[in-house]
Amino acid sequence: MAGAVFVLSSLLLFQTVSSCPKECSCDTHAKVVDCRGRGLYDIPHKLHQDTLELYLQNNHLRGLGSMSFQETPQLQILNLANNSITTLSPSSFLGLKSLKVLSLANNSIREVDRRLLVSIRNLTILDLSFNTIGGLPGGLADSFHFLTHLSLHYNRLTKLDRIHLEALGKLKVLQLKGNPWRCDCHLIGLKLWLETFAFKGGVVDSVTCVQPHLMLERDLRHIPYELFYSCMITSYSYLFANIHYLDNKHRMLSGQLHPSPRSPSGGDFSPSGESIFPECEAKQRTRPVNYRHAIATVVITGVVCGIVCLMMLAAAVYGCAYAAINAKYQRELKKKAKEAGSGDERKNIEREEHKEPLE
Repeated sequence: MAGAVFVLSSLLLFQTVSSCPKECSCDTHAKVVDCRGRGLYDIPHKLHQDTLELYLQNNHLRGLGSMSFQETPQLQILNLANNSITTLSPSSFLGLKSLKVLSLANNSIREVDRRLLVSIRNLTILDLSFNTIGGLPGGLADSFHFLTHLSLHYNRLTKLDRIHLEALGKLKVLQLKGNPWRCDCHLIGLKLWLETFAFKGGVVDSVTCVQPHLMLERDLRHIPYELFYSCMITSYSYLFANIHYLDNKHRMLSGQLHPSPRSPSGGDFSPSGESIFPECEAKQRTRPVNYRHAIATVVITGVVCGIVCLMMLAAAVYGCAYAAINAKYQRELKKKAKEAGSGDERKNIEREEHKEPLE
């Protein structure tokens, strides 16, 4: 009996030891596997299925195949930073339904497949910084409803549609610094979203423009709307963005948002007088469809209409009062005239009576 217990204990001990790859160090109590800086070219095998945290940064991983982490379905933290990853299979993270933190920073990732995000919908922190990503998949916002931190700094993003961000209702920190942003008509929606995000308390590092040249080193958030006038007239995306943000912007206009400063005369346009946005159709003598100006116009119009109505009401009351007083005055005049006429007749009769004896 004692021999059987010893054999069983030995098997359990062997299983526990074998669940930790020889290239890594494991904390079975905390369920953490540390494989940092071990010169790995592939993801280690024989990982314990109850592993909660896996650290693989500072290695030589070049790609992630299908279901690369099927041995660790309970993972909550996965760090793959500082590797040489260039390709990601659409099913690389399949099965990681409990993953909360994912870092793919400092790799060579060029694009992110939409299908890659389907299996990790519960992420709260996603770090894609220091890669070569030129665009984000359309399903980004639909996949990450619990995301609070998103790092996209130092990639190759030139534009970012607000549709990627507007559904991230729990987002608190967004890092966009170090991208070659082209601050043209396509970034008006992002500018509007960033204003709303900041108003709600969100944190953004910076969106520094690289193109066009006259916008070099300027932060998109601080560029006055006046410089986007030509875009506002011709860009349907801007108009739809305005409609979408009516409710949020209305709160800002309650006195907590100051108007953008006027642009310096001739400072942000080419000498020929053309707009700095060549792809936007320029129209002469057009007035910009600026939301704040539109709201101000509506308010001013309402105030003017109210004043006109009050003036009309006052005029009507004054006219009625004047007519009533005038009518009363005329009646009194007629009454006095009639009384005066009766008095004259009596005097004439008395005079005739006094004349008769004399004759």
